[in-house]
Amino acid sequence: MLSAWNELVTVARRTAAEGLVVGTSGNVSVRVGENVLVTPSGVPYDRLGPGDLCAVDLDGRRTAGSLEPTSELPMHLAVYRRTGARAVVHTHAVHATAVSTLVTELPAVHYMTAALGGPVRVAPYATYGSDELAARMLEALDGRSACLLQNHGTIAYGADLDQAYDRTAQLEWMCRLWLTASSVPGRTPSLLPDEELRRVAEKFSGYGQTPAG
Repeated sequence: MLSAWNELVTVARRTAAEGLVVGTSGNVSVRVGENVLVTPSGVPYDRLGPGDLCAVDLDGRRTAGSLEPTSELPMHLAVYRRTGARAVVHTHAVHATAVSTLVTELPAVHYMTAALGGPVRVAPYATYGSDELAARMLEALDGRSACLLQNHGTIAYGADLDQAYDRTAQLEWMCRLWLTASSVPGRTPSLLPDEELRRVAEKFSGYGQTPAG
């Protein structure tokens, strides 16, 4: 589990270095078998080391480490129980959080919307760390790999930490794009129709390098 923990710490530090979190305002987790490694509560990422490994099972029972897991553990565990996720990233990214206070769904201003499963929904506000927030998040994630949390931030999951992080960064970028475009006086951003998003999703399914046979 130590190698997975080291990878988690690297990604957690990246969220801070690239401005997606401030202080201890986000959290990261990765699933290893029936264990979930997760950032501990209230510990700055630059202070985390191998001895700070924090792990729980899918019911939230501690399986390794002595530090308390993040207060947002209910959200992380809900994602793992409901989806095939292997990693989850939660942030308080500023542009995404701003958008969460303005709309109930991020408009489809860019084709990368398709990479997240479609227009990104906003889960209605609930107190952080609560089961109610986890339940509302799951509704917003239906058919999606990321969502916004009203007046709170973002959550995204993936097949590994790199994908979960990339989806988080893409979501923040799209929120910044929409805020920028929609702030032009007298102009309304053009949006992509559902049929175009479906075409893009199909293209994404074959995107990237094909392994040599």
